[in-house]
Amino acid sequence: MALIQVNYMSKALFRIVPINVILPVDSFDADADRYLMDKDHKYKTLYLLHGLLGNYTDWVSQTRIQKWAEEKNLAVVMPSGDNAFYFTSRTPWNDYETFIGEELPEITRRMFPLSDRREDTFIAGLSMGGYGALRNGIVFSDHFSHVAGLSSALHIFDDLSEEANLGLFDNLEEASKTNLNHKVAAREMFRNRKEIPRFYMACGRQDDLLKVNMDFRDFLKENGADVTWDEEDAGHDWDFWDSQIRKVLEWLPL
Repeated sequence: MALIQVNYMSKALFRIVPINVILPVDSFDADADRYLMDKDHKYKTLYLLHGLLGNYTDWVSQTRIQKWAEEKNLAVVMPSGDNAFYFTSRTPWNDYETFIGEELPEITRRMFPLSDRREDTFIAGLSMGGYGALRNGIVFSDHFSHVAGLSSALHIFDDLSEEANLGLFDNLEEASKTNLNHKVAAREMFRNRKEIPRFYMACGRQDDLLKVNMDFRDFLKENGADVTWDEEDAGHDWDFWDSQIRKVLEWLPL
């Protein structure tokens, strides 16, 4: 297993962006003193998003994702999303939707032996990244077959208050009518009969976001989506996310 830091020029974000990549290695040849990789093998890949105030190092430093990905022979790509909620904002050079849904899979597949098949491509995240994973997994449902949201920050469009705005929108009420709203995005997906991903959602029972997550879980199920739900006695913290990311990997078709 290799942990690789990459810095590349993103066209969508118009700047150098950092990402961490966990890449499986098939075996180590002690005699030749080198790692061996099957050139024809393309790894299943999880695009894993961090939360508010975090960056591309969070998942590796705060959880055991590297160990568990190695056990599952899974590649994991962890970008930085700043505090932008992984959608295209009103400010220039912040096209996070294109970055997450199109550019990042394309560029990492050029760099590493990653599968380009939908059934081998997954997205997950926590809190802000949970919203980003769910919403982008829905918008780009033809790219991602499995989507996981942990303690997802789905409250913004349920609140519509100035406090919930977070400075991301000119008009939160108007934005709530677009596919920036995860429910609007999902309705468009169901209406257009696009390929529907399988969903995994989880939240701590002591987390203030529990209710909005349960509400969206029920919304997806009512529209025929396959949703796996889990909850624990936990708050909005890394102990919960460390526990849950292992369950996500057990749920993925690995």
